[in-house]
Amino acid sequence: MSVTVEDIAYRTIAGEPLLGRLYRPDTPVKALVVEVHGGAWVQNDRLTNVLIHEHLANQGIAVFAIDFRMAPKHRYPAALQDINYSIRWVKANLARLGVAPAKIGGLGTSSGGHLITLTALRPDDARYLEADSTLTGHNAKLDFVIACWPILDPLARYRMATARGLQNLVNNHHAFWPDESAMAEGNPHLNLEEGLARAMPPALLLQGTEDENVEHERTKAFADLYRSRGGSVEYHAYVGQPHAFVARNAGTDAANDALAKISGFVQRQ
Repeated sequence: MSVTVEDIAYRTIAGEPLLGRLYRPDTPVKALVVEVHGGAWVQNDRLTNVLIHEHLANQGIAVFAIDFRMAPKHRYPAALQDINYSIRWVKANLARLGVAPAKIGGLGTSSGGHLITLTALRPDDARYLEADSTLTGHNAKLDFVIACWPILDPLARYRMATARGLQNLVNNHHAFWPDESAMAEGNPHLNLEEGLARAMPPALLLQGTEDENVEHERTKAFADLYRSRGGSVEYHAYVGQPHAFVARNAGTDAANDALAKISGFVQRQ
């Protein structure tokens, strides 16, 4: 299968263009995935998860992997505003992108898993939705969401990192979040627990059990809570796998299985 790769500016903020990298298969696509990279809210870019992007595109799934404003220059909720905007922009510009998907979903890894999951739960939240006349009539609702080794309870992760003396993680929280009340506000798990979710699209969660950055039990707890609130969710634990294992352990059985789980989930939607 042939795949066209193109960088496209989806938004310009204060003269700074935000790019998305489009992966467009040469066959009609039934789904498009807006991808949000990880990096503890402070680093990396749209090229971080190329392995996942290329795998999806080679399965006939279009991908729009985005850059967005990051801390410390841009703190919460700037990144969420860009992600919300990007989904609406994609919906408004399908003809320009050369795709006509029946479903548009989101995928995020690590802190990107936090950002895309919160976007999926609260697509019309006024804190994250910025008006733009060119996007009138288009919403940020997702047909499905995929979160890989995600930070679904940033407040609990902050307290864990503080208790364990993981200063790098603590510093990243300080860079992105104004305070603990913001970590509670922009918190997928607490939003779900408190009945604040406005949407619950079908979800896929992938998590390694030896994740040094995320307490793996919290991903499972989120899956259980999602299901108890009436949501459809698939949860897959990878025994012995670390944070970001798909790239770190590329080519292993675990990494290959995770990629297959991701594309299979999208295709089933």
